[in-house]
Order: sequence, then C-alpha cells, then structure tokens
Amino acid sequence: MLQNKIEALFDEKPGSYTEEHFRLFQNFKNELNAGTARAAEPDAASKSGWRVNGWVKKGILLGFRMGTVVDMSLDTSRLPFFDKATYPVKRLDANSGVRVVPGGSSIRDGVFLGKGVTCMPPMYINVGAYVGDGTMVDSHALVGSCAQIGARCHISAASQIGGVLEPVGALPVIIEEDVLIGGNCGVYEGTVVKRRAVLGTGTIINRSTPVYDLVRELIYTATDDEPLVIPEDAVVVAGSRAVTRGKGKEWGISLYTPIIVKYRDSKTDAKIQLEDLLR
Repeated sequence: MLQNKIEALFDEKPGSYTEEHFRLFQNFKNELNAGTARAAEPDAASKSGWRVNGWVKKGILLGFRMGTVVDMSLDTSRLPFFDKATYPVKRLDANSGVRVVPGGSSIRDGVFLGKGVTCMPPMYINVGAYVGDGTMVDSHALVGSCAQIGARCHISAASQIGGVLEPVGALPVIIEEDVLIGGNCGVYEGTVVKRRAVLGTGTIINRSTPVYDLVRELIYTATDDEPLVIPEDAVVVAGSRAVTRGKGKEWGISLYTPIIVKYRDSKTDAKIQLEDLLR
C-alpha cells in the first residue's frame, strides 16, 4: 500500500535513496497530480468538516529530503532557477483543461488542478495544493503548500492562501466551493472557509483574530483542537474593535478584526459573479 511505503521511508531514513525509492516517490506524486492523494479531505465526522492526511504531508516532505538542487533555468545567464530535482514545474498541455495565461506564473509538480482552472499571471501554486474545477487564481495570488481550494472559487489578485507542511498533523487552509476571496486578502493557519462565503477586499483571517458575527451575534475563534471556521454564505469584511482598557482606551486605539456583516443573498451573487467570458 502506497501510504505504508511512504510512511516507512519517511520514518526510517536510508543511507542513500535507490531507484526504487524514487519510483515510489514518483508514484506518490502521480497521486497528488491526479487528486487521489490529498493533504486534507472532507470528513463529516469532524467538527470542521475536514481531516488531515498526515501521511501525504510526509510524502511531500520526503520529496524535499530526497531531492538535490539542480539547474532548472531556461537561460542560466538571464533567467536562473535552481530547485530540488524532485519538484520541477508541473507538466501541462492543451488537453489538461487548464488555462495558464502567459506572464510568469509557476505551478509546482504535485498540484491537482481541476478542469477549467484559470491561472492569471503572475501567480504561484505550491506542491500539495488542490484546486477544484472552474476556479480562478488571479494575478499575484499565492496558493500555499497543501491548501485545499474548492470548485468555482475566485482567488482574487494579490490574495494569499496559506499552506502548511509541518507539523504533519496540522490542518492546511481550506477554501470550500463557490467562495470569493477578495483582492489583497490573506487566509492563514488552517482556517476553514465554508462554501459560498465572501471575503471582502483586504480581509485577513488567522487563528489569533476572532471573527465577530453581527448578524447572528456570535464570536468565532479557533481552539487548541479546532480551526477557525468561517460559516457558509458569510460575507466578511475588514473592521476594527476598540481597546477598552489601559492606555489603549486612553489613546483611542482600535484593533483590526474581521466582521461578518451579512449572509450571502441574490444581490451579493449579482455583484460577485464571474463573467463566463473571462473563462
């Protein structure tokens, strides 16, 4: 079984790696590319709706351990690139069903890209990421290692979807289906953004910052055992809350906080719909 072999090779480092080891790693990478091995996957039994596959993260880390740095330059004098031989750029062709618009984007091998994904330049998708059908990754956007992006999402310009490799048991960032991540947003530290949510321009979400829901009058936070979860259909914007004690209160200081100001409706859908012509 692939999982058992990957875990054994990760846990018991050999004196040197053989051709058989590299074939094993290539088989593992083939599974990543096909989307049949994922760093995290849906799990209805989990409070967040997701579970981590630690063995997949071990396999990705194994590739860094096995690889040696090689020259990947198209032109060493003008456009030099040096990286681990185990992680070249992802191979795509016209039959892949993916649009990679010219202009300097990069996708590492070991990434799953669904049919109809659009990559606007320059953007970057790191190893272990999963990007569902019909999603657009816009200019200057980053999809971090092991991040899971659902179908029909829009990761807008200059947004960052954080990833995580270590520790292997940590949940990566999860963006479910039909989510809009606005320009210059950042989603980090294993946050789960549930389906059809909208993050307004410049919204930053991580484990440390509570999210205030003005509609349901709730405060969402991460715990030691569970990630921060943004509810389905939530519309989140960047806001602030006043410091209520000490010098912060005296000086009139406010702290940044994400705020849910509404839940998605037909007006929201009309404002954020991507034109089919762009795809």
